[in-house]
Amino acid sequence: MSLTSWITGWFRFGGLSTGDRTGTQLSQPGSALVESTRPAVPDGALQISAVWACVQVIASIISSLPLFVYQEKGKGLRDLARDSALWALLHDSPNSRMTPMEFWGAMILNLLLRGNAYARIDRSPNGEAYALWPMSADQVEMVVQSDGTVTYYYRIGSDLAVLAEANVLHLKGLGNGTIGLSRLDYMRATVDEVANGQTAANRLFANGGKPTGVLMVDQVLNKDQRDRIKANFEELASGSTSRLFVLEANMKYQQVNMSPNDMQLLTTRQFGVEEICRWFGVPPVMVGHANVTTWGSGVEQILDGFYKTVIGPALVNLGQAVRKRVMTPAQRVRYSAEFSADALLRANLKDRSEIYSKMVQNGLKTRNECRQLENDPPIPGGDELTAQINLAPLVLLGKMKPTGDSNGTQDPLSQ
Repeated sequence: MSLTSWITGWFRFGGLSTGDRTGTQLSQPGSALVESTRPAVPDGALQISAVWACVQVIASIISSLPLFVYQEKGKGLRDLARDSALWALLHDSPNSRMTPMEFWGAMILNLLLRGNAYARIDRSPNGEAYALWPMSADQVEMVVQSDGTVTYYYRIGSDLAVLAEANVLHLKGLGNGTIGLSRLDYMRATVDEVANGQTAANRLFANGGKPTGVLMVDQVLNKDQRDRIKANFEELASGSTSRLFVLEANMKYQQVNMSPNDMQLLTTRQFGVEEICRWFGVPPVMVGHANVTTWGSGVEQILDGFYKTVIGPALVNLGQAVRKRVMTPAQRVRYSAEFSADALLRANLKDRSEIYSKMVQNGLKTRNECRQLENDPPIPGGDELTAQINLAPLVLLGKMKPTGDSNGTQDPLSQ
């Protein structure tokens, strides 16, 4: 066998989750980068504050955004399809038990940790979806059959549900296009390192784990004397920090400072937070980390970069998955669905006012359209496009007659 054939076969049929293969699809790495690291599971990883915070930030942002359904009108025009069944499903209520935020929060949680999120699709006799039910990624197995069809196996205890591809909303993270890679399994070395640091810190700061000081006496004590002095001093030291320590004339107390190794532990734990943030693409400032200047000149630039590089692509991924796997072919011709990030990227009031003013003055939007963006009621006469009267086409320059105003300009429409 040639080297090329061996490499091709290894990638295609080997244990790598990035390769194409039939049968059960793998989202875990073929082997651990660091030997003897513990497997990372959601219940354990979410006990690390940085992991919880990163997942919470991304999931809460995405799940709080409305998912709008549009009806295509042709020539690039579309309207909100408020009266459609898709609007009721995707915007109002994905199922009888969950709100949209609860549903998408559960889906994003699985997507972030396991690289895949699954929801069972309930369809009416005409094939249109009327309910979406999230399924835990750890309970779903995806199998590609020899004929190329996909089957999903959902295990609940001893029960097994077999679902066709058309009845599953499958959200995929980074992967080979068939299945996403489990972020939690790929970051197991980082999770294990941070967990070990947490364990060491607990031991360091636990009561009785490390002496905070040494009580020195200038004479030899017997066991009973040592035990009595130790008990008295421990009782005094374990109380409120406002207590006064009174020592005998032959006693001296010396504080035990933190060793360089202990200081290194704290530095390692800080680095662990930054490392976890890298895995999720979350700026450390968003999880309460002190170091905030990673790009841009301030927090606003950091957040803007986060929205564009993490949240924005995720919203595109979700919208495309919904359109491909939830909608029927007939619905895809008439409708489209996408998350609205307008509220997320909304500028402050001063900037918005300047933008609205320029758009109205240049005839790009009506006054009522701008008022609608601010949730204000329409006003009479606000539906007409307007423009500054002193704006004229270049071809009319030199042909306009002065009107005697201070600007020496004239309405070109009056000629």
